[in-house]
Amino acid sequence: MANRGPSYGLSREVQEKIEQKYDPDLEQRLVDWIIAQCGGNLEKPQPGKQNFQKWLMDGTILCRLINSLYPRGKEPIKKIPESQMAFKQMEKISQFLQAAEAYGVTTTDVFQTVDLWEGKDMAAVQRTLMALGSLAVTKDDGQYRGDRDWFHRKAQGYRREFTDEHIDHMKTNSDIKHCTKVD
Repeated sequence: MANRGPSYGLSREVQEKIEQKYDPDLEQRLVDWIIAQCGGNLEKPQPGKQNFQKWLMDGTILCRLINSLYPRGKEPIKKIPESQMAFKQMEKISQFLQAAEAYGVTTTDVFQTVDLWEGKDMAAVQRTLMALGSLAVTKDDGQYRGDRDWFHRKAQGYRREFTDEHIDHMKTNSDIKHCTKVD
């Protein structure tokens, strides 16, 4: 919601590509999940990118969301002050982003505060919330509320343990020793 004039040329093309990535169906799924996760006492916004932005813009809902993914007493954001001052609202968004990273959302999946505040890249906001939801489902620690089919589970690492005996066996019986160079 910055006071900027229209963009032209390459800047306009880039902004149009960013805006095309926004998914209205995903917006509704995220709104439903956030309401379910936060306890259902949130007012549902009207559909649309600007309404979704306004709903999240003060940071209060985002802070409540991240806190709801932790057990009572272990919430990362202890105090969520109500404020109409822009810098306080941006601070709450920033606190949410830091808490999301601490929860396990990768840095590349985290949007920038201005993406939400100025509405520049609401698709990035959606990606962050999707990553957070997927991580919450994957953790399976009892804190996730909502339909588990809304988010995909993140792949879990498969760690293999080899004994020294097995490694020695593979070194001596490796198929690579039997390969010949073909010209």
